[in-house]
Amino acid sequence: MSKLFTSAMEIEVEEAREAGALGFMARAMVQASMPHRRVPGNEFSRTNGAFTMTMLAPSKVGLPYGSIPRLVTGFLTTEAVRTGEREVVLGRSLSKFMSELDIAPTGGRWGSIPRLRDQMTRLFACSISCTYTSQGALSLDNVNIADTASLWWTPHQPDQAALWESTVVLSERFYNEITQNPVPIDVRALKALKKSPMALDVYLWLTYRMSYVKKRTPIPWSALQLQFGADYATTAQGRRDFKKAFLRALNKVSVVYPAARIDADTSSDKLTLLPSRPHVGRL
Repeated sequence: MSKLFTSAMEIEVEEAREAGALGFMARAMVQASMPHRRVPGNEFSRTNGAFTMTMLAPSKVGLPYGSIPRLVTGFLTTEAVRTGEREVVLGRSLSKFMSELDIAPTGGRWGSIPRLRDQMTRLFACSISCTYTSQGALSLDNVNIADTASLWWTPHQPDQAALWESTVVLSERFYNEITQNPVPIDVRALKALKKSPMALDVYLWLTYRMSYVKKRTPIPWSALQLQFGADYATTAQGRRDFKKAFLRALNKVSVVYPAARIDADTSSDKLTLLPSRPHVGRL
């Protein structure tokens, strides 16, 4: 928790652009997010109003989940926006790339290195379907994140520089989506919240929503559960568990984004957003 408060103080003193911490996230990943934890099967959906994102992965690979795919997607989006190129360079050294994500490289069966490789494989292997439905109209986009991924690192020697740069070539459709409609974020906040996938999702969603909230905006808890709580049952107990988890995540987010004004009355069936300054302003 001390690192969270330290990051909050740094963010308060210096804005993202000035600190060189301006980042971006794919808008589709903000409107509806990936699984928080491992889920059975190879298909996963989340809904936000008229928008539904469905992820489909090869059964032998599985779906991406947790904080790592979110951090990797943020890195890829930020680099694509910064360079204007579909090919994103990850670097010659695994430890250097992991430092960009603020992850310490550790080996062994449960270490961060095998987890990173596993989650990157899952992320690049899956396809994403984004569906919009409104008054009978339908819009459907199918995209893959990457066309190719070349990872030349040596996992048991993370500091060793490989002969070639590791790279990811983003698919043209994903590249167009993230560069035409990027959501500006503070990378320091992403790193500070990385231990909680839900806190990451809440932060990304809030800084996006607050960019256009002009009046008190109530959001039913049932709608929030569809967007953030696919891991929770739709029973009364499941709804209570989701609300507790969401509020815990919101408390963490409020440390790094104190300007977000929210009425989270636990006795109400709605959470209300009040007009607030976005964490990172429009570009």
